[in-house]
Amino acid sequence: MAERRVTVQTEVGLHARPAALFVQAATKAPMDVTVGRPDADPVNAKSILLVIGLDVRHGEEIVISAEGDGADAALDEVVATVTTNGA
Repeated sequence: MAERRVTVQTEVGLHARPAALFVQAATKAPMDVTVGRPDADPVNAKSILLVIGLDVRHGEEIVISAEGDGADAALDEVVATVTTNGA
């Protein structure tokens, strides 16, 4: 299983447009992708409602995971949506 621990850099965290971009990137992956806080159960990263429901704010750490062929490349794309402040 591939996993990334990242600090969210988008100004509004995983809300509104950044959450939509995050979910769009996760949806492109052919495998299951999950996201959550380090101390909590992860949720489906392909669900906009579940991702927004995490209430992740700017500067908070999240864990994004995927398993299967191409998981590392898929995670790289998903991580890029929250580690830059362009959204």
